Amino acid sequence: MSENSATVTVALNSDNQPNRSYDIAIASHSLKNLGDKLVEIGLGKKSKKVLIVSNPVIYKHYGETVQTSLSNAGFDVAYLILPAGERFKTANSLQKIYDAALAHRLERSSMIVALGGGVIGDMSGYAAATWLRGIDLVQVPTTLLAMVDSAIGGKTGINHPQGKNLIGAFYQPRLVWVDPEVLKTLPAREFRSAMAEVIKYGIIWDRELFDLLANCDRLDQLRYISSELLQTILYRCAKAKAEVVSKDEKEGNLRAILNYGHTVGHAIESVTNYRLYNHGEAVGLGMVIAGAIAVDLGLWSELDQVQQVALIAKTHLPQTVPADINLESIIESLSTDKKVEAGKVRFILPTAIGSVTLSDRVTSDMVNQNLRKMMA
Repeated sequence: MSENSATVTVALNSDNQPNRSYDIAIASHSLKNLGDKLVEIGLGKKSKKVLIVSNPVIYKHYGETVQTSLSNAGFDVAYLILPAGERFKTANSLQKIYDAALAHRLERSSMIVALGGGVIGDMSGYAAATWLRGIDLVQVPTTLLAMVDSAIGGKTGINHPQGKNLIGAFYQPRLVWVDPEVLKTLPAREFRSAMAEVIKYGIIWDRELFDLLANCDRLDQLRYISSELLQTILYRCAKAKAEVVSKDEKEGNLRAILNYGHTVGHAIESVTNYRLYNHGEAVGLGMVIAGAIAVDLGLWSELDQVQQVALIAKTHLPQTVPADINLESIIESLSTDKKVEAGKVRFILPTAIGSVTLSDRVTSDMVNQNLRKMMA
């Protein structure tokens, strides 16, 4: 890995399917080179039509650069701007993507480019998976959370009014194109919240990453992160996710560990209508609760939990939930979680820093009690 660029491959070879492996390319100042890279990997040979999907803020900053890069490479480009925010990750927004695909006459050999964070990436991915039964998808993540997590691995979808990401498909992109320079326009809250996902990789897979982060004084703003450390974070998180996805593409077992902190986190998001906490903040809360439950069950030590909480505190993420939060609704929301199996919610619980396990031993009372301890 060089100081300014790195490539991680998501290896998805199999005996009965064509090679679907793809690269996560991490390089500063690389947005302007996207079009040339797409030509290099063989996209656009039959159809030059491309639909860029983005949101107003991101498109204002980077839309022209991406559109110009694609046009200069010979692509016929259209774009769609959707509202920003988790509450717009709906069937209505998905329909707008389909309408734009029809208006631009996207063909089976055409392409959707997702320019944005996790919401844009998830919706664009699901649209690409289902338009004409599947067209090419390129992820261009513009948030730290999308760069280290949601743009990688092929999980796509939209929310149902009763739960998050209940509608979706596994659909891999042809390329993930990461330009760390775009993080300079990322709001501080979005950067902080994404650090929960970064810490997640340290807990579930990469003890060295956890220790590296633990040695930092502050993790709450980009200005406290050197360019070298940022490159390392992006590379190690991408490498961790690529390794997990390569072993278990469709979450048969191992891949479920990537949902550490998400079980209760998603429930908190849903119950608060995606307005009180953003995704990373809710995941941070979920990680604290999962760690506390692991201590209750004797799966990991009080010391490990203290270290996890201390590292999350360096991000300045929320450590409490409102006293009036509806605990019954949170427990009810858990029953719709995608990891429910045989009527039981499977929790990802830590056993050591760098290692987790799946457990169906978590009771509603355990969740309830630990949420009450976090009320303020």
